[in-house]
Amino acid sequence: MKLFDSHCHLDDQTFDADIDAVIQRMQAAGVAAAMIVGTTQERSIRAVSIAESYPGCYASVGIHPHDAKEGSEETLKFLVNLAKNPKVRAWGEIGLDFNRMFSPRKDQEMWLVRQLEIAAELDLAVIFHERDSSGRLIEILKTCHKTFHAGVIHCFSGEKSELKQYLDLGLYIGITGIVTIKNRGAELRKLAPLIPADRILVETDAPYLTPVPEKNHTRRNEPAFVRSVLLKLAEVRREDPEHFSAQVWKNTCRLFNIQINQRVQTLL
Repeated sequence: MKLFDSHCHLDDQTFDADIDAVIQRMQAAGVAAAMIVGTTQERSIRAVSIAESYPGCYASVGIHPHDAKEGSEETLKFLVNLAKNPKVRAWGEIGLDFNRMFSPRKDQEMWLVRQLEIAAELDLAVIFHERDSSGRLIEILKTCHKTFHAGVIHCFSGEKSELKQYLDLGLYIGITGIVTIKNRGAELRKLAPLIPADRILVETDAPYLTPVPEKNHTRRNEPAFVRSVLLKLAEVRREDPEHFSAQVWKNTCRLFNIQINQRVQTLL
């Protein structure tokens, strides 16, 4: 079984002391690749640096909605240059977060649209973040759906109607360890079988959202634990884990424009 953690934050300071061990555990668990997601200029630099240091690791760059108030054309120009690195395979995470409102709504929306334009110019897939936007992200994406060529809704935990609209927009759906949690993941487990097999990704969002059973003995999530997400998804979808993991691997490589055969040769 070969797995791809499509969304993690190995640039987080909680990994500073043992990043080598984390990567070793990831590889031992059959997680052959991971996307390290940028959220600010500084953290995008760190994500790319880590990706350059380890086989099978890739990076994205972008301005998270929490940090939109600090957005500038100067920062975006820097990130565009950073995205020239061959290890950068996506733009994000970007989107809307109206939960804590760390940045004003107008700033979030402005820099979301601007970054969609840049991702299109660079022909990069987009990693979307959405929380409590009450359909506003969907409204913007429907208006700008021809502006970007591909994307994934990271950590999907919405309703059936939202799922349908995301799929209608041609987006992939990223599933985290929430699907393994008894009460919190109940609705997600009902919706998971409705996602087309060729449009689903698995992710950890490490160091956050630790899945069960790992959640029972550690707080920090890490890429190795994406296996638990895959197994729970295969269970609720009534699919063979080996076959399902192969499909999810293909999906992730397709989205991030990674040549599958080349990737296998690099890792073996």
